Amino acid sequence: MAAKPGASRAGGSGAPTNYLAANGFPTKDEVLAFVRGADATVGKRDIIKAFAIKGPDRARLKALLQDMADEGLLTGNRKGLHEKGGLPAVCVIVVTGRDSDGDLIAQPVAWEAGEGPPPRILLDDTRPAARPTSSRKGRTRETAIGEGDRVLARLKRVTPAASSSKPAAADAIAYEATPIKRLPREGRRMLGIYRAHDRGGGEILPVDRKQLKSFLVREGDDADARDGDLVRFELAKAARHSLPRVTIVERLGNPQDQRLVSLIAVHAHGIPDTFPARVLDALDDLTPPRLDQRRDLRDLPLITIDPADARDHDDAVYAAPDEDPANEGGVVVWVAIADVAHYVRPGDPLDREAQKRGNSVYFPDRVVPMLPERISNDLCSLRENEERPCLAVRMTFDKHGEKRDHAFHRGLMRSHAKLAYEEAQAAIDGRPNDKAAPLLDTVLRPLWDAYAVLSKGRANREPLDLDLPERKIIMDAEGGVDRIVVPERLEAHKLIEEFMIQANVAAAQALEARKTPVVYRIHDQPSKDKLKALKDFLETLDLKLAANGPLKPAAFNAILRRAQALPSGDLVNEVVLRSQAQAEYNPSNVGHFGLNLRRYAHFTSPIRRYADLLVHRALIKAYKLGPDGLQDDEAQALAETAQSISNAERRAMAAERETIDRLIASHLADHVGARFAGRVSGVTGSGLFIKLSETGADGFIPISTLGDEYFDHDEEQRALVGERTGTMFQLGDQVEVRLQEALPTAGALRFEMLSEGKRARPSLQKGFNKGRRGTKPKARQHGPRRRR
Repeated sequence: MAAKPGASRAGGSGAPTNYLAANGFPTKDEVLAFVRGADATVGKRDIIKAFAIKGPDRARLKALLQDMADEGLLTGNRKGLHEKGGLPAVCVIVVTGRDSDGDLIAQPVAWEAGEGPPPRILLDDTRPAARPTSSRKGRTRETAIGEGDRVLARLKRVTPAASSSKPAAADAIAYEATPIKRLPREGRRMLGIYRAHDRGGGEILPVDRKQLKSFLVREGDDADARDGDLVRFELAKAARHSLPRVTIVERLGNPQDQRLVSLIAVHAHGIPDTFPARVLDALDDLTPPRLDQRRDLRDLPLITIDPADARDHDDAVYAAPDEDPANEGGVVVWVAIADVAHYVRPGDPLDREAQKRGNSVYFPDRVVPMLPERISNDLCSLRENEERPCLAVRMTFDKHGEKRDHAFHRGLMRSHAKLAYEEAQAAIDGRPNDKAAPLLDTVLRPLWDAYAVLSKGRANREPLDLDLPERKIIMDAEGGVDRIVVPERLEAHKLIEEFMIQANVAAAQALEARKTPVVYRIHDQPSKDKLKALKDFLETLDLKLAANGPLKPAAFNAILRRAQALPSGDLVNEVVLRSQAQAEYNPSNVGHFGLNLRRYAHFTSPIRRYADLLVHRALIKAYKLGPDGLQDDEAQALAETAQSISNAERRAMAAERETIDRLIASHLADHVGARFAGRVSGVTGSGLFIKLSETGADGFIPISTLGDEYFDHDEEQRALVGERTGTMFQLGDQVEVRLQEALPTAGALRFEMLSEGKRARPSLQKGFNKGRRGTKPKARQHGPRRRR
């Protein structure tokens, strides 16, 4: 093949047209050489331009490319061709780890299983790839690439393709890559349960309740999956007018055999659940702290108060009356937190893995920890009568519960006792056991006295006071659901919660005062749209949200107090919760609306939250407590790190919620046909969402099953209303339903309505919504018959 000098680029409008075929039409070798030498994506149109192919020769080229594909020389499609066993010049790769020299190793995101193992790619990480951030100015931040990142990169081959007569070793580097752009992290994966067919192949039943349809899998595309396996699959491109081809790309095991329902959520959301070898190897290099660099707090009678089944203990508390005569009636409160920063240093393997995880994820059947158990359950767990490094804050409050001062110390402590919430509460209530009795007068009563003082400050502050009972799933020995309970909320819970809040406030205030960068825990005011929706809902219950002056949590609390006397009081709590903004981490402070605090930072759980570890490092830097404080490069990247750990938190919440839904659906699967009490928790144009009273399980009633008449979706009244009879099912209604179907793998329940409904209240002109100035038609959805 001959080419003019400088012809080196293919793809798009910049594709060259100066390639010359030896005999007027390119041979297979010439096409292959062109594809190999291109430094951009090559498509059929690029080959036509490069070799100046015209008229009937285009049909010849189509046949030639098909022959090359059949012979295994080329793969791809007409828009993107590359050598069989090779990769295009520009493609998306995913970083899989580092080699023994510490260099980043990657592989292609898209790779056909029939082409053998994916090629290994050496990624040049000396040039950080640009990644868009959510900064207010819309700027792009240059950030380092790490394991798990997907990168658009330009590739250069360094070993022969798989089709070569001299294949490379399996561990050889096939390409060198230069990053162009780091792409957003992978979102939710396509997962399902594989069901094998006797005749070969099978089908996939998705685990996503929003996608309740099955997909066929052809024989050979099943990746040797077994019947019942949880699998990850992809929809391959299909020819026009044909069904999409589904390919299984990864077997994830059988969740029913392993009795791990949470396995579905872990893989669906891409939550890392195993620690790489380099992270575990780093545990061997950890050294204990030295007392000469710390304050000796071992004689301070700090104790831990945690759930009875807690495996790690990262906070301890102590309180006493303030002996300062100028602060009569005041108290001193100590909160000591495990010093994770001593063991997890910036940039080391433990730190990189913790940042990637963002937080621990808690499922009813297991925990996916942020840090290895050697740290979370041992070195940094404040075990009873064992010396542990800590970062502690000493706070002084006046008799009104207002904080007068605080100071942070890096210390060495010893927990004097480990109590469960129930043990501590029983002792205060006059029923101490043998363990709590010796602590009653010296430790426990001073703690409760201090809490009484702090409660005055909380009452004056008046944070948002939602009453939402939290249901807890109790698992049986077989890994199934034994029962669902609502644990009693004790004063002991509230004591620890208030002490932790005050410690978090002190951390934020201290870092601001010392002008040290900090990741705040922020909670903005509700948006105007959510407030409007809340006000419309409250009007249906004859409740009104006060709108005088700046919006404060007290306005919501007034509504919640009035709602206590209503049958739908618990629903009002939920709707008020839904109206709130979502809390997040951010180096820019807007305050915490829900807690009614001007500044707030998470400091008290560095074992399970990366944000807290960053705050610890910032405090170490601010107070000059050691060399392992917040580093300059960490401070510069706080905005992106805060966004990353906020996303990880939302991922964890979604995974935990979905797992609970699946466990409850599995629990109820044996009760199809049974009757349940519940209430309408949501109204849409397609049906009603129902929350069961006993278990808190959520299910759906399609609008088509409600009755033999048309039903309108009345947005004003949050209801479905029958046109002929005026029968209405409204948000908050107490109803009786029958369970029609339970799909455990998707966590989906379908109900049948048994209640009669009530008579509709008079609304505005038929077909129009309130507040729309009579110009927008009301949403209309109907029962079994459809209007044409």
